[in-house]
Amino acid sequence: MCGRTAIFLGADGIRRACAYQDKQGRRRHPEWKNADKYSPSYNKCPQSNNPVLLSRQHLEKDSSSSERVLVAMRWGLVPTWFKEDDPSKMQYNTSNCRSDTMMEKLSYKGPLVKGKRCVVLTNGYYEWQQRNGQKQPYFIYFPQTVQKTFSKTDIEDEDPNGQRLLTMAGIFDYWEPPNGGEALYSYTIITVEASKSVSSIHHRQGRTTGQWFVVEQIVTWNYIMWLKHLITLYTAVLMWLYLFLE
Repeated sequence: MCGRTAIFLGADGIRRACAYQDKQGRRRHPEWKNADKYSPSYNKCPQSNNPVLLSRQHLEKDSSSSERVLVAMRWGLVPTWFKEDDPSKMQYNTSNCRSDTMMEKLSYKGPLVKGKRCVVLTNGYYEWQQRNGQKQPYFIYFPQTVQKTFSKTDIEDEDPNGQRLLTMAGIFDYWEPPNGGEALYSYTIITVEASKSVSSIHHRQGRTTGQWFVVEQIVTWNYIMWLKHLITLYTAVLMWLYLFLE
């Protein structure tokens, strides 16, 4: 399963990391549709907004199917038929969906049949291994070897500094509050049986565009929490200095 991810590239870094070639062979970078709703973090959890790559045709019917856009979507799929006025009232978890039972679940079958496929973008994800009654966290990511070539239809998952994103298959849906208000795009990550490099930690993993991973043990999960609070404190200090010196 995938229940915690990290995506620490800024909005422009993600855009550059997702360079691709269109049908005319031109090198392109996807356009952000709502970059203001995205914020990088080393600790992304369900219900947070995260970057997703999809065909522009999903949003603009007359556009080319080869054009791609970036959208910050809510992690945890909210089906279009959901009748409550608050997505948090959903009584079941939709952050992951099993590839072998997708067609049996109404929440996933609809988007899948309609072709609402997307690529979920992360730097990596966390997984916990049960060991002697305790949980040992690991960070799982793609090897950071820069690839010099790519096909016309593949994503080039690197930024100019060689940062390769871990990309996972997903499906998304579009939900409108029954009483009016802003519509919501949300997604779920498709999971499969774990590969050899991950199976010793967990029996499931996100469906990725590659099967070779770097699995790095985290000395302590408290370190990540400490780093998160340090970044928050640093941001607050910068804001205070800005207001004081203005």
